[in-house]
Amino acid sequence: MSNQQSLVDYLVEHEPSFRKARLPALYSDFTTLRTLNPDGYQANISAWRSALAHLARSGLAPAPKGSTPNLLILNSDESLLRALESKKYGRPLALGTVIRDALSAKDLMPLHDFLTSQTSIYYKPWLPSPLGIAGGVAGWALKQLGVTDWLQSHSSLPKGQFVVIANVEEAGKQFAATTASALTDSRFARTWSKAHFLQTYNEQVQLDQGSEEAQAKLLTETDLDVLLTFLSRDKDVILYDGQIFKIKAPSDDSSAQQHAQQITKEDTTIASIKELISSLTHQTHLLAGRISELDRTARSAVQNKNRIAALAALKQKKLAEQTLEGRYASLTQLEAVAAKIQEASDSVAMVKIMETSTKVLESLNEQVGGVDRVENLTNKLRDQMAEVDEVNTILAEAGSSQVGVDEEEIDDELEEMLAEEMGKKEKEREEKEEEREREREQEREAEELRRRLEAIGGVPVSEPGRTQNAREKEMERLMKGMSIDEE
Repeated sequence: MSNQQSLVDYLVEHEPSFRKARLPALYSDFTTLRTLNPDGYQANISAWRSALAHLARSGLAPAPKGSTPNLLILNSDESLLRALESKKYGRPLALGTVIRDALSAKDLMPLHDFLTSQTSIYYKPWLPSPLGIAGGVAGWALKQLGVTDWLQSHSSLPKGQFVVIANVEEAGKQFAATTASALTDSRFARTWSKAHFLQTYNEQVQLDQGSEEAQAKLLTETDLDVLLTFLSRDKDVILYDGQIFKIKAPSDDSSAQQHAQQITKEDTTIASIKELISSLTHQTHLLAGRISELDRTARSAVQNKNRIAALAALKQKKLAEQTLEGRYASLTQLEAVAAKIQEASDSVAMVKIMETSTKVLESLNEQVGGVDRVENLTNKLRDQMAEVDEVNTILAEAGSSQVGVDEEEIDDELEEMLAEEMGKKEKEREEKEEEREREREQEREAEELRRRLEAIGGVPVSEPGRTQNAREKEMERLMKGMSIDEE
């Protein structure tokens, strides 16, 4: 956001609910709409809640004097009212009502209450207390009389630091995406100190990626404390003791051993080693850059024939090289220790898995009953199967003897039926053969007749309009007219 651009202009540009046409309603005292127009009241409340969360995660909300703006915490005081003041519409008159409503809905929580609460922010008792019932009845009575609206509209802005729950939830999602690869890694990769994580992963947790002004905004130490408390208490994805946190592996469930559910001395040592390795790595990069810079300075002094400056640069370079050599030696030693710790941690995990697997196999073997029991059961099963086969054989023989059928008589009857069937087929074949012979004889007679008719020139000529019946009658007439002498 530019220096000349106010927060109101920024919200108009980046918040869809802060259209210019709605600014008069949003900056007015809309508390009375709670009863007169509940929908309009709720729309204004939602717009302001979204705007305040946006300003906080963008790092644009005013911060206490001398401190860095928090991204997960909203500082509510007179400075917030001044920052949101509009030249045209003045200060937002219902901002106090907005913050009280968000506190009531637990969209905002006082920072101290959030960090010290032993119960999850999502916990809601299903049985109201008698005091709550009495308070609800009293609140309803005051609301009917209009006293509540009057108090809320005329009371000052609630002051304090309030955790913005929507921003915390978004930061939790970014944390999960950033550390997703660590879930499959060893205990060494899943353990961090708060300071080391803040230095290493802060730039990867971007809450307002759509805003150019927010790109340089980083989580503060207080923000990280809020985030880690949320992930530990409300999401149960990490273990956190205020300085060290460990990402839970998928196997660290309720059935895991007790030491896996708390930060141990080993975890503290691992976090310290990782932080020291990171610090030494950063120092080596700085020293390497310093040595390159001193080398360039010495060469430039030699070219300028400045012997004193060249000697001074070379001495500083030599000292930096010695320091760098010591840092590399320390770094190598620490990395070797870290590798051994990681190897030992993997061995511990392997032993635990083997121990658990042994117990499971032992339990299953106890349920099986050992080799002798399996062998006895197998023998009994074979005996029972043989007995079933024997019973079936006896039943089959008994069924055959009770019928009393003569097998030879059945065979003779079958042969007779087959012979009869063959006789029928032979008779049909002979009849078909006789039929074909008659047809051939008729064809020969017809051919002979045709030749005779051709000999006397009396072959009837086919005419287009003449039917087959007429031609046959003509043939009969010609045949009757023929005599032996004429032949």
